[in-house]
Amino acid sequence: MNPKHLLPLFVLCFPAIIITAAAPGSFERLRQEVPLAVAMGNAAVDRDPARDQDARRYLYVAVPGLRRYLEHGGHGLLVFDIDDGYRFVKRIPVAGLLRKDTPAPDGGVTPAGQPSNVKGIAVSLATNSVYISNLETMQRIDLATEQVVWEHEYQGGADRMAISPDGKIIYLPSLEKEHWHVVDAATGAVVHTVHSGNSGAHNTIFGADGRAVYLGGLRTNSLGVIDPQTHRVIRQIGPLGGPVRPFTINGAQTLAYINVNGLLGFEIGNIRTGDLMHRIDVTEQGFEAKPPLRHGVFSHGVGLTPDEKEVWVADGANEMLHVYDNTVMPPVYKQSVKLRKQPGWISFSLDGRHAYAPTGEIVDVGTKKIVAQLADETGALVKSEKMVEIHLMPGRTAVKAGDQFGIGTVSQDLR
Repeated sequence: MNPKHLLPLFVLCFPAIIITAAAPGSFERLRQEVPLAVAMGNAAVDRDPARDQDARRYLYVAVPGLRRYLEHGGHGLLVFDIDDGYRFVKRIPVAGLLRKDTPAPDGGVTPAGQPSNVKGIAVSLATNSVYISNLETMQRIDLATEQVVWEHEYQGGADRMAISPDGKIIYLPSLEKEHWHVVDAATGAVVHTVHSGNSGAHNTIFGADGRAVYLGGLRTNSLGVIDPQTHRVIRQIGPLGGPVRPFTINGAQTLAYINVNGLLGFEIGNIRTGDLMHRIDVTEQGFEAKPPLRHGVFSHGVGLTPDEKEVWVADGANEMLHVYDNTVMPPVYKQSVKLRKQPGWISFSLDGRHAYAPTGEIVDVGTKKIVAQLADETGALVKSEKMVEIHLMPGRTAVKAGDQFGIGTVSQDLR
């Protein structure tokens, strides 16, 4: 590894059980960029763009967001004021307790009634609510009242979900099973069940135009693309170099950036053709691929900066985020960011200024230096892979929201 690249850093199917390789010259054609960046998903739905000038920006962090490690923030929905240096604001009580005794990573058993692992977090402007999925359930929390509206238990469990751009439909994966639930965001009722062939249902992304949903199964070496109107498979992207782990897409929905088993790095697939385009191996920069503490994969986390100029990839065992220049294809290595602990995810602020590491470290995208560290009301350092930015008006009405994935926001004309 060339030491100059490593910057020194300073820490400043079933009903719900209701409980309540391409040619380099093709890159520009695939990206189809325009100068204007549009926000993805719910972030693209601004109730009144002029009103957002009066909104305040908050980071909502669901814990326990690293397995059931309660020492990293306890249990609840933590709120941080982005505009005040990520100052801790409050802890919102949530549901999400285990319904039954559950095997623990250490070989023991966690009894029912204890806080459950958080699996995903998402926001709907239509319902003015934040949603949290746990091992067995998903809950809806009203942002204005900060009360749990409902919690439902789903057949086969729950994992990292995605909400449609209009905020009305949720694609909720079962917990590494064979199906996804299509859920009414208002009521939590299951309206359809999808069997896409992507075994090990795990991660989910809704395209910004609402015309496609992307399904990642961790026992399948392809990424499923679904038509949310018919709930049928449009195509599979792959075969890839291994089963799909975390992934993201660009704003034009032409490229998918995908972590796969056995690779320190990521692969790039052509969404329109389903072809594998490139395989980016971080070990070519002198880094060693070593087993991480969690997730069982060298890289568990990949994201695009909102302007899509960079792609960041997690390196758990080496406690780093590696940054690649995404203005060329294939992307070219730029530098690495050293973190205090192992990262298993990566996402970004809506304005693209900050990268959110699951270690709770806030990284300046421009300088690649750590500028803040999340801490709770006791001063304990917070870690979580489940966080989302929300812009609130007085009265706690959400007018803009980010997402839990590092999705690109440079888009072609989607009309």
